[in-house]
Amino acid sequence: MNEEGNAEIGAGMPAQGSVLLGRRTYQEMAAFWPHQEGNPFADYLNKSTKYVVSATLDTLEWANSRLLTGDLAEEVATLKRQLGEDLLVLGSPSLVRWLLRQGLLDELTLNLCPLVLGSGPRLFDPTTELRLELVEAVTYGSGVLRVRYRPAGTGPA
Repeated sequence: MNEEGNAEIGAGMPAQGSVLLGRRTYQEMAAFWPHQEGNPFADYLNKSTKYVVSATLDTLEWANSRLLTGDLAEEVATLKRQLGEDLLVLGSPSLVRWLLRQGLLDELTLNLCPLVLGSGPRLFDPTTELRLELVEAVTYGSGVLRVRYRPAGTGPA
């Protein structure tokens, strides 16, 4: 990402909201973002309520963080009904895969970077079959393509 992409992301962020994170993403972000100032993304994350999915964490140090325990599908569905705002999921590929399989993800935004890596974690596993409807596509000068999809049903396209 570059200034153009960061400005676009910053312009689309609400002043405050809620974030849903998996354990690894939470730990990586909690080690970095609380120490950043004057950055719209840092301000958003540090003010937001952060709901963290983890079976191993007992305490959360980052301000406004809450641990989700129990029936995750029920807790996420309840949050979606109660919050009255978007519940943003950042990173957390295992959590995103699970939310998609459960039908709990309303939109999927991907930043596709012009870089090919031969290995690494995959967002979609070999058993994932989804129909997606394109909502928006934006290309940045850097070659990054941001695409936004909504699930359009199940089964192969």
